[in-house]
Amino acid sequence: MRIYLPATLPLLAKARAELALTDGPSVGFAVTPALREWYVEGDLEELEYAAMTAAARESLALLAADPSARRRRVVLAADLPDAAVRPLPDGPREQLSILAPVPWSALASVHVDGFEAEPAVAAAAEAVQAAAAGDEDAQFIVDGAEDESLLWYAVQEADDLLAGGAGTFGDEGAGT
Repeated sequence: MRIYLPATLPLLAKARAELALTDGPSVGFAVTPALREWYVEGDLEELEYAAMTAAARESLALLAADPSARRRRVVLAADLPDAAVRPLPDGPREQLSILAPVPWSALASVHVDGFEAEPAVAAAAEAVQAAAAGDEDAQFIVDGAEDESLLWYAVQEADDLLAGGAGTFGDEGAGT
């Protein structure tokens, strides 16, 4: 099963150094049965995009908690056996519980905002708590960050991505 884990650039650096995406049970996002039921018309690619978008939204909360992190959302895509996850019955439809640590070797790709997204992501990170509390103006700002596309990086590009701080590496030609 493909899972999506919200992160920041410092969390990506920590994961790389420790060779572990998580250090224990955690929460992630994926194409869950509840998401399939809700989005009955969507194909797998659309469903995976919905799950990745939910992880990117959660990345904003991580950025809000770490003012020193560059204002870029990071989503780590990993592949786990179905038995390693469990849907959360009371959580968002894309959310699931990951039952064990996720090793670096499970990483399939890294998705990061480009440098041009930093102003929108910074504003969204500042507004994310107010949006969660129901502020419609703040929600509009948070939604604006979703207009920014996450760039795709292969796992073997993670070291170069971190060395460049996601400043220039790949911004001119990274995937979607």
